[in-house]
This record gives sequence, C-alpha cells and structure tokens, in this order.
Amino acid sequence: MKQKTHIAGLALAICMIGATAFAAPVNQMANHETAIGAHTKGAYVEHKVMSKATVGYEYMDRDEYQNQDAAYLQYDLIGSEVKAIGGYRWNLPGDKSNAFIGAAVSTPKIFGFEAYASYTAGKDFNETQVGINKNLIANIDANLNYHNFKPDEGHHEDGIGVGLTLKF
Repeated sequence: MKQKTHIAGLALAICMIGATAFAAPVNQMANHETAIGAHTKGAYVEHKVMSKATVGYEYMDRDEYQNQDAAYLQYDLIGSEVKAIGGYRWNLPGDKSNAFIGAAVSTPKIFGFEAYASYTAGKDFNETQVGINKNLIANIDANLNYHNFKPDEGHHEDGIGVGLTLKF
C-alpha cells in the first residue's frame, strides 16, 4: 500500500512540472459516476448522467495562448469503448470560440491498463491524443499520453502529459 501511495505522489509531482500540453483522458465510467482530474496543464470534471451520456468541463493552460475552457458531451456508441464527442471551446488563438466534434476509442482494461485515442476538431483547431490510463488504487487512475493541439492561427503544441483521476 505504501508503494502505491508513493507512485501516486510521484505521478502528481510529474503532473506539476511535466510536459507542454494535455487534454482530459478518455475515461470509462459507470452510470452516475463522476471523474475529477488534474493534469500537466489543467483540470477537468465529468459526470456520466445516464448509461450512454457523459457531460464534462475542462480548463486548459496553453503555452502561447490564453487559457482555454471547454464544455463537452460524450456519447457511448459501442459499449463504453467507442464514443462520439461534441462540445464548445472558448478562448482559442485569435480570440475565437468554436463548437467541435470528434470521436474516441479505448480498449477494455487489461491488468488495470486501458489504452485510448481521441480526435476532436472545430472550425479553427484540431487536436489528437493517444494515451494509457492505469488504475493505481481503488478509484484513482494515473494517465500518460501524447497530445497534439493544432490551431489554425499560431503555433501548435504537442508533448507528453501525465495526470491523476479520482472517480466516485
């Protein structure tokens, strides 16, 4: 148990000093479950409001641009492994705000690991993320991912990110 606590602490420390970009990971959740997460450059909260629909909010701290906020809906298409995503993002480069759509896929959990990939795009940006969630203890997951954010104006950001998620 003590070793798992050290691993969780190390992951949190890496979150605070790590990579250049990060978005909320793709979570598989039970009906009426909530996930709250902190990651390298932001935080998110999402809640599965019914068996197939999850609503969420994310705050992102970008390197060159203002902080961005996003509200989104994920809809499970095939089990909880294939999702459609739709939402709205504020404070994009050039003072733009965009509705966006996308998709996400994830693997079933194998030995506590779950791989995923997501892609979202709006009129003025697109972003891709691939990563792995790992259950550390009970309802705490760690996340490691590669994230690529490409706005139409300005420079794109990409890098490795880490985070922790608490589900309840």
